[in-house]
Amino acid sequence: MNRSQSRRSFIRKAASLSVLTSTIGHSAKSQILLPSENAWASKPVSANDHIQIAAIGMGIMGFNNVEHTLKVPGVKLVAACDLYSGRLERTREVYGREIATTKNYLEILDRKDIDAVIISTSDHWHDHMAIAALKKGKHVYVEKPMVHKLEEGAALIEAERKSGKVLQVGSQRVSSVVTLKTKELFEKKLIGDIVLIETWNDRHSANGAWQYSIPTDAKQNTVDWDQFLGDAPKRDYDPVRFFRWRNYQDYGTGIGGDLFVHLFSALHTITSSEGPVKAYATGGLRYWKDGRDVPDIIAGLYDYPDTKNHSAFNLQMRVNFVDGNGGGEMLRIVGTEGIIEMDWDQVILKRNRLSKNPGYGGWDSFETFSSGQQKEYAAWYKANFPEEKEIPQETITWKAPENYNTNVDHHLVWYAGIREGKPIVEDALFGMRAAGPALLANKSLTEKRVIHWDPVNAKLA
Repeated sequence: MNRSQSRRSFIRKAASLSVLTSTIGHSAKSQILLPSENAWASKPVSANDHIQIAAIGMGIMGFNNVEHTLKVPGVKLVAACDLYSGRLERTREVYGREIATTKNYLEILDRKDIDAVIISTSDHWHDHMAIAALKKGKHVYVEKPMVHKLEEGAALIEAERKSGKVLQVGSQRVSSVVTLKTKELFEKKLIGDIVLIETWNDRHSANGAWQYSIPTDAKQNTVDWDQFLGDAPKRDYDPVRFFRWRNYQDYGTGIGGDLFVHLFSALHTITSSEGPVKAYATGGLRYWKDGRDVPDIIAGLYDYPDTKNHSAFNLQMRVNFVDGNGGGEMLRIVGTEGIIEMDWDQVILKRNRLSKNPGYGGWDSFETFSSGQQKEYAAWYKANFPEEKEIPQETITWKAPENYNTNVDHHLVWYAGIREGKPIVEDALFGMRAAGPALLANKSLTEKRVIHWDPVNAKLA
């Protein structure tokens, strides 16, 4: 009998030989989560509570943010800025010819009739524009990642503190009813102590890999290339770099800043964690060799320390842009007594508690004992490990309400902070504690070494 046959034989005999804990079947339940509660979604809005906004950056996320922010009562778009003429024209087509448009964001910040700005530009402009807006007395919603470089975080955190204005980073899962339900389950310790988190966000399409469409009129007279470059290295006009900026380190942060940061934001919300202390990443450019200088697959490993909010655990994080399985995503929290699985639309709790008794039999040394020793051992075990009550297994699923949109909830939270002074979870410090570990993956991959991080102060250790 070979080794694999022998192992299967042991496993088949487990049912008759083992005294491992049995279960009382497996119960499964499903519930619908209640919509989030926000009074501003239903009560009349007074004249004093009207907020006039401007959008800086009208690309994919710019239009997405404006669409959802205007669903909040009492909010009006009065101006927009973008460096491509076609997007300014599209803004007027969608939101009205009265919308003021410009290619110079400083004109936006100088306007006295604007209370708040939404910044949805390339990553390398985030900190510059957010700091300038705060200094001009504007409330700020800035897309994730909050910064382009690790060393930029401190200045933006300080600018927020000095301004007295409300800043929120745009990683929407922080405000989702699914994330908040996951946080509740975690804090109740329904899965025991956390030991491992596995999370991934895989894609299998050209758009998913940032090969966005480039308009046929993308010429130097329709794109303000010099303004786009900002503090990036100077180079001749290139429409591919302008419209697909995520593919280039000069303007974007690659997989880390676009997708890892979403996962960190959700994870830190759920666990109330300040972040990891150590990171290592590997990956490369495997398929999308279209001139980009960022990887299309990254796997990151992170060490989280023991804190008052959670036990020490390890994090495995992956994004793959050429997933032949079709793509998909998950955040799985593994504990000593079960797991929690979460995506954008639902959270699943699976409880599978461990027996206090060690058990014997199955794939175990027990079968290697003589028949006499097996009988003696069984008697000894029965005397030393009293029979336990059966432990049930259970699975409970909570689903977001039909047509639920976490983007709207995230904007509602921002306006509640502006109007009522309600606390902002994803402020500049939280934003840096999420962006920092995400950008550590890029640094580790480039430098081929483990990177140490100070999660409390959100800076390199």
